[in-house]
Amino acid sequence: MGKLIINEWVKVFRRIGTLIMIALIVLFVIGFGGLSKVLDNQNPPQENTQWKQELEKQLLSDRSALEDIGQRNANLKMYYERQIAIKEYQLENDIPPQTETHMWTFVNEAQAIISFAGLFTIIIAAGIVSSEFSWGTIKLLLIRPYGRSSILLSKYITVILYGFFFLAILYTLSVLVGFVLFGAPAEEVSHLAYINGEVVERNIVVHLISQYLLSSIDVLLVATMAFMISTVFRNSSLAIGLSLFLLFTGSTATMLLASKFEWTKYFLFANTNLTVYFDGVPPVEGMTLSFSIMMLIIYFAFFHLLAFLLFNKRDVAA
Repeated sequence: MGKLIINEWVKVFRRIGTLIMIALIVLFVIGFGGLSKVLDNQNPPQENTQWKQELEKQLLSDRSALEDIGQRNANLKMYYERQIAIKEYQLENDIPPQTETHMWTFVNEAQAIISFAGLFTIIIAAGIVSSEFSWGTIKLLLIRPYGRSSILLSKYITVILYGFFFLAILYTLSVLVGFVLFGAPAEEVSHLAYINGEVVERNIVVHLISQYLLSSIDVLLVATMAFMISTVFRNSSLAIGLSLFLLFTGSTATMLLASKFEWTKYFLFANTNLTVYFDGVPPVEGMTLSFSIMMLIIYFAFFHLLAFLLFNKRDVAA
């Protein structure tokens, strides 16, 4: 299996398109950093000496909303409870809201580029199987002393490795660009998280890494779907087109439907954004983290069952 994965990695990396993808990620990060620096210079952050008074006003508003809206909506109740607990913790421990722009705020903002890294992962997933059929190399691949399942699994593992590779490039480069352009924070920075009814201070590096990983779940599932479509239909164009359409419109369409229909919670894109269970509101009332994880596992298993079943049964002799 290891040799198969290495072989697939080398085949993909030798393509000029892969090198262009890496270069584009680098350019995106540098360009985003330059734009952020210009905007920061035009509107430099100002120290807010009245932050306690403003936070107390926000607390009154949040408590009022909790008593009103929170009693009718379980998700919003959870949201306001989190906001109130964090604001109270800030006041009790004299922790002002972050106004300084530094490397970690830039890394946080650079999460917007994850979609582009995901796009490149989907392109690789959509072509890694179908290209073997279009180039006529599938027969040469299948005469090797490996089972079809092992061959297909090695290709999928390669897709996942490239996804993490792009994500690692994005995160590492964001840290470097953020440090060069904005420098390190003047004092230690932590993220306030609301976990099991308590506010805890989390290491900012650990928090951002977890955010990057959680934010890439939808990309992972869409890439898996693209891999399945590529395997079943042997058509990379269909896999890329359909997958990208769902990646950029699926979440928006799901949110619109979620406001009216409870059964939307069973949709794939209603469950891919796990960050809402830590710093937001689930799209449908009553949804839980365990429910979303279970739905993702079901979709993941379905995509692979379809891909492996049809790939093992397909006749490639013709």
